[in-house]
Amino acid sequence: MEQGTFARRGLFAAVIGMGILIILGVIALVAVIIHRMSHPRLPVAAPAGISLSATAATIPSQTFLLHEPAGTRIEQIVWSNGPIMAIRLSGGGPDRIVLWDTGAGRSVGEINLAQ
Repeated sequence: MEQGTFARRGLFAAVIGMGILIILGVIALVAVIIHRMSHPRLPVAAPAGISLSATAATIPSQTFLLHEPAGTRIEQIVWSNGPIMAIRLSGGGPDRIVLWDTGAGRSVGEINLAQ
């Protein structure tokens, strides 16, 4: 009988310990979410000529130069297994998306976003 009591106490301690860890994890997760909501990241300003380095398995390392007005900021870059890279820009004029052909090293289109 003593062996069963010892096992029950061990199991009871393990359950309490895991419950405490779950509570601490939830508190930490809520704290991180609150911190990120109260301290948003600011976009980084880019120079007038925006230079992007591309390194991919299929494309050798290159430098791409976008000629954009002063105050232009890169908001987002999307590039997915193809030669076309989409770059979302803001500032220095209306918000826009530039479509860049990484193989040819030139812009192939621009989409102006209405505000």
